[in-house]
Amino acid sequence: MKVSNSLRELIAARRTGFNLDAPFYTADEVYDLDMEAIFGRHWIYVGVEPDIAEPGDYFTVKLGRASIVVLRDDDMAIRAFHNVCRHRGAQLCNELSGSVGNLVCPYHHWTYDLTGQLIHNQHMGENFECGKHGLKTVHVGNLAGLIFICLADEPPTDFEQMRETMEPYIGPHRIADCKVVAQDDYVEAGNWKLTLENNRECYHCVGNHPELTQSLYEFGFGYQPSSSNAEAVQEFRDLIEREHARWEAAGLKSAEIERLDSCVTGFRTLRLPLDRDGESQTMDAKVACQKLLGDLTDRRLGGLSFWIQPNSWHHFMSDHIVTFSVQPIDAGHTLVRTKWLVHKDAMEGRDYDLKRLTEVWLATNRQDGALVEMSQRGVASPAFEPGPYSPYTEALVEKFTNWYVERLRAAIA
Repeated sequence: MKVSNSLRELIAARRTGFNLDAPFYTADEVYDLDMEAIFGRHWIYVGVEPDIAEPGDYFTVKLGRASIVVLRDDDMAIRAFHNVCRHRGAQLCNELSGSVGNLVCPYHHWTYDLTGQLIHNQHMGENFECGKHGLKTVHVGNLAGLIFICLADEPPTDFEQMRETMEPYIGPHRIADCKVVAQDDYVEAGNWKLTLENNRECYHCVGNHPELTQSLYEFGFGYQPSSSNAEAVQEFRDLIEREHARWEAAGLKSAEIERLDSCVTGFRTLRLPLDRDGESQTMDAKVACQKLLGDLTDRRLGGLSFWIQPNSWHHFMSDHIVTFSVQPIDAGHTLVRTKWLVHKDAMEGRDYDLKRLTEVWLATNRQDGALVEMSQRGVASPAFEPGPYSPYTEALVEKFTNWYVERLRAAIA
């Protein structure tokens, strides 16, 4: 991996407890390193099982210059391939999603089955060996219905540890028995790390997210204790203890697990109660879908949040799931893809109203996008210098930047 001395010095000089220096957010050289060292070597969340519910269903994802096709084969296994024909390199699938019997190159019609094997071509001579020209595979990880890919030859091995830890948390929500009823692809005018930093704190939530804070407790994501809020903070802690005991007794894992910067595949999870005797992340904090997920019967299961480095976060409620993936476009633009899932048998108009289901996070995404864009303009200013993180409300941002810088150091060592 070729890295300039100036970039090595920038990485070495990172100051703990402060946000990153401007080139981390603005320089093309850093973006190129991010795509190779972070998105090219780690497990990247790309979709959910219901995206490819049937054999032949596929979706494509772009990571830097790499295009990947993720599909369900005839045996219902999930596979991923580089979206490149082995003949002269034409892109095989040119839509975001679809369904096929085989993968047929639109250029010269080389045909691959759903396991990636070349099964048909013409004019290549009698001695041509199809078996040597199958599609190039990409590693796939499935965590209770969340689909991850890894472009590295040898992916991080701790994915299995994360999967074993998280399946009991996510399993009762039964992603495979859901359907995706809405998807929002929104491009933020900012670097992907600003998108992640913004997500990893709620310091900004009050005053910026009026829809989201209808159901989120003010103290749920960090708060500096003081004499004026001590009683309210203690009440919230007592509520968490009571609700965790109730949920755990019902077989729902709820306790915090925090490994954001202590693992190669960093992650964190926690189930928190919702405000206003809340049931779901909606404007009135009531369920958005009357048909609950899996075999769940209690609407008041709070919100189970799951954060994974480097590119995703997810919210699981009794009635629906919201998943988010981050895909860098260039140094100053980032795609945020949001999906809403409900039970596969839920019917629009009877069980759920799509506007009510999506309105909180559609609004929140646009508000976050505006904040990220403002941050991008700020870090590009010659007056910018890294400022200190709050130890109370931005501790998870520090863990993200710690993880990020340590992964760069490991890659260039």
